[in-house]
Amino acid sequence: MAEHISEDQHEDGGPGPNLRRRELGRELRKLREQAGKKTADAAKYAGLTVTTINRLESGKQVILPRNVRLLCQFYGVEAPYSDTLVRQAEESNERGWWAMYSDNMPDWFEKFVGLESDAEELWNYSPLIIDGLLQTSEYAQALFEAGTDSSQECALARAVELRRARQEGVNRDKHPTKLHVVLDEAALHRVVGGEEVLRDQLHHLSEVSIKPNMAIQVMPFSAGAHLGLQTPFSMLRFPEGYDDMDAVYIENQRGAVWLERPTDIERYTRVFTEMQAAALSADDSRKLVDSLASSL
Repeated sequence: MAEHISEDQHEDGGPGPNLRRRELGRELRKLREQAGKKTADAAKYAGLTVTTINRLESGKQVILPRNVRLLCQFYGVEAPYSDTLVRQAEESNERGWWAMYSDNMPDWFEKFVGLESDAEELWNYSPLIIDGLLQTSEYAQALFEAGTDSSQECALARAVELRRARQEGVNRDKHPTKLHVVLDEAALHRVVGGEEVLRDQLHHLSEVSIKPNMAIQVMPFSAGAHLGLQTPFSMLRFPEGYDDMDAVYIENQRGAVWLERPTDIERYTRVFTEMQAAALSADDSRKLVDSLASSL
């Protein structure tokens, strides 16, 4: 099994497949509108449903090259531009690096990993455990062991590998993801895997907190009640021009909930911003983490 993802398996040079699909969908919608065609007419010509056309134009569905070719014909788009769009459709369907782990991920989590890989910023709140993108392999393994049957050792190893790969994606050399994390102080005290594993985890947390793409803050017990007490969440924020893809991801043991309405984005933006204001500064958070590590 591979221990990590090689550098060339990450899309450092441009948008990932999800953003490419969204970009192509927008262009198809623009071409349809410029041609004065209705959605129903485009659907009939291409042998698709109106719902499918809408999903293609919003980038929420795989865009087959043959459908792009048909739509370009209907809209009067000639070569070489139609050929370019067909090629973009082929590229948008290339599976990301996470596809090698698809046998170990439910569909709902695979969607999250793909979007996480494309996001420009991640705003994560973790009240009970160290955030997955900040975990050591030993800490992650101890967590997975707690919820995995001993007969599933291979699946456990794959889960740890995937977590490591996600971390490498965030910290890639070119255009690393900006990771903002608020950890509840409780997460720093929970002894996962024993004191030695926790101590190493806290040392690792302190080390990565100085990276330029990291902003790690601790919500101290002294802060009392605050807006984020109810549940952990991850807010995915995308580059300008794709910011209508911003979403909030809330995971549970049986699946996940996606919140994408503008009112939801506004709500969670306010919640996270207020939590950052109430939490310790990054420097004071690092001092607290170092102090707790030294006490173990």
